[in-house]
Amino acid sequence: MLKNILKAIFVLIGAASGWLLGVFLLSLEFIKPIGITQNVIAKYSVNGILALLLAFIFFILSPIFIRYIIRMVEAVDKNFQKMALAEVFLGAVGGLLALSISYLLATKALYGIRYVGSALALLVNVLAFFIGANIAIKKRDELTQMFSNLRTGKLAQGKGASTKRSDFDGEPKVLDTSVIIDGRIFDICQTGFVEGTLVIPNFVLEELRHIADSSDSLKRNRGRRGLDILNKIQKELDIEVRIWDREVKEAREVDVKLLKLAKEIGGKVVTNDYNLNKVAEFQGVPVLNINELANAVKPVLLPGEELSILVAKIGKEQNQGIGYLDDGTMIVIENGRRYVNETIDVIVTSVLQTAAGRMIFARPKD
Repeated sequence: MLKNILKAIFVLIGAASGWLLGVFLLSLEFIKPIGITQNVIAKYSVNGILALLLAFIFFILSPIFIRYIIRMVEAVDKNFQKMALAEVFLGAVGGLLALSISYLLATKALYGIRYVGSALALLVNVLAFFIGANIAIKKRDELTQMFSNLRTGKLAQGKGASTKRSDFDGEPKVLDTSVIIDGRIFDICQTGFVEGTLVIPNFVLEELRHIADSSDSLKRNRGRRGLDILNKIQKELDIEVRIWDREVKEAREVDVKLLKLAKEIGGKVVTNDYNLNKVAEFQGVPVLNINELANAVKPVLLPGEELSILVAKIGKEQNQGIGYLDDGTMIVIENGRRYVNETIDVIVTSVLQTAAGRMIFARPKD
């Protein structure tokens, strides 16, 4: 449907261009002696033939133009999706400001140029709008800091003013790819235990999009889940989310970029990647590990305590049964093999804490 509409528009543009071309040609001095301009039928015939000719040419070329237009619209749509609302607003303000300056300084002068003045004026105004919007978006942090300083009366004077000062609310939290795909960050933010700004680096978004476009169905579903989690955080939670689109210099790997970014803005990395956690500790970067948080909030069971548990399956060792608490903690039940698929009362005998989590050993109460 869209392609048909665009084709019709191109045909109309071609017809209008052909008609205007006929008017322009018939107004030339060396055409007037021929006498076509004196004959109304001949004049309109020339205009009509040129209109039909250019309409046909535009119709033939329209698939090429339409293909590029659709690609451009898709690219613009992707850019808008990864932009925060504040960036869109700043871009619109910057574009309108540049458009106003362009109109006052250049448009009136361009309109005086014969034949092509209107087209040039339109082109200059469009370029001015996009340049102004681009500058406003790229200078977002500096503009925000400047207005913040103006509001608080702390605008620095002279050349000593710093342009790298962080303007985040609270202590920023930099999210990595694994914790976004995991999804529990949404529930943690929903409870209000996470404060400050959530920072989503652009290279993390690129990695998520790459995973979501994978040919492997499992990876594709994980990537799409991560993008859905980000959308839910932005739309449903009252927490600031900022897309960090600046390049992190002297770093290629995503993990290295995350740590450098966290150091640069004075924030913490939120992850559930064990290896990233260890590297961050070695480099002195604060880390919030979701798995460590999950282990910390699991109920503490001491030897001798009783609980009721469903024996879900047979254990690896002889006569062992395996059960699980509601939070996923595994319970190894000695002599529990015969109680598979039954709910029994057990007594905790010992608790083992590992890097992967907590494991509980128990025996049947009877």
